[in-house]
Amino acid sequence: MAAFERACAWDSTGHSDKAVPLYRKALELGIDGIRRRRSVIQMSSSLRNIGQPGESVRLLTEERGRGSDELDDAVSAALALALTSVGREREAVSIAVGALAKHLPRYQRSTANYAPLLVEPD
Repeated sequence: MAAFERACAWDSTGHSDKAVPLYRKALELGIDGIRRRRSVIQMSSSLRNIGQPGESVRLLTEERGRGSDELDDAVSAALALALTSVGREREAVSIAVGALAKHLPRYQRSTANYAPLLVEPD
């Protein structure tokens, strides 16, 4: 889809402000598959870059609730960055550690179990 490709080009040249409307257009036009998810991730990152981290958090939180694929960790990483931009650092670390846990050669279960404890009340 042309809008997505143009958004990517603007993004890669440091023009997040020009990329966001094109990602929105691609999503409105029904981009699907892996490119839909890439659109959400990349638009959310661009939104954070242009000073709209709250919308970034909202979009990425919704995206985490959708189906799972090879971009799950990218969604989590982008969400962790967005959360730090809105002052929710402990939640960001929890998400990042949770995503990292499955890639560890050892301690996967304990790391995965400790991650949510960073944000659960005492």
